[in-house]
Amino acid sequence: MFLAQLKNELWKLFGKKRTYIGFGAFLLAQTAMLLAFRFTPWQSDFEKLLNSNGYLASEFISVLTVSLVMLIPQIMLLMPLYVSLVGGDLVAKEAEDGTLRMILSRPISRIRLLFVKWIAGIIFAVVLVLMLGLTATGFASLLFPWKGMFVFSPGQDVFGILSAHEGLVRFIFSHLFLAVNASVMVSVAFMFSCFNMKPAAATILALSFLFVSMVMENIPFFDRYENWFITHHFKGWILIFRDPVPWTQICQSEIILFAVSATAFIIGAMAFQIRDIKS
Repeated sequence: MFLAQLKNELWKLFGKKRTYIGFGAFLLAQTAMLLAFRFTPWQSDFEKLLNSNGYLASEFISVLTVSLVMLIPQIMLLMPLYVSLVGGDLVAKEAEDGTLRMILSRPISRIRLLFVKWIAGIIFAVVLVLMLGLTATGFASLLFPWKGMFVFSPGQDVFGILSAHEGLVRFIFSHLFLAVNASVMVSVAFMFSCFNMKPAAATILALSFLFVSMVMENIPFFDRYENWFITHHFKGWILIFRDPVPWTQICQSEIILFAVSATAFIIGAMAFQIRDIKS
């Protein structure tokens, strides 16, 4: 029965047009960024950066390098928006449409209903991240060769070069951590969706929570409290490219993110359990 209910939730989720807004936006953004990197001074600036550090630019302006360059701004700006949009719809949209009362008339507990919806949201987040990585590498391979990888993220002290094989392995691992990040974003939006509010309000609250965390984390005064900000732990995906890899820091962040996701579900479930759906 659980698998049948999950299949039904996934069918409803991927049957909505707004579910695909994020996929379309990522495709447009990647196309624009790829063309901008190839046909503007952006590429020459990268080549100068490599040459000034003693690396041969022709060996590291590659598929993996360009893919990562395209991913960083999309992950920071677009992914929270479109993941929260779906997470905020999971419960609030059905309550707004009036279908939730019909669903709860069936012999199924509220907790089980919420758990199925939550898992469906996490599956969506994972699929979105996988699509993001596959399309980035696919588009980059049209214009750039498969060679070594150059990684540059000054905010995280990540700077270096990797072989094509090692770069691909770390690129894949980074998407596993990105999937966790996206799942946490879905969980936070899902939590607000369980309260008595409109889908748009749930989405806005989830985005506000994430952006306030991001802003406060970047204020120098709060450096000593950085471990309390959820966006600080989102950075595990880029730390995988640091040499040596700080596995202890990454594992600690991933454990905290799993705990935040579970806590968001519990809070949302408690709020939904005491709601009067008939009102």
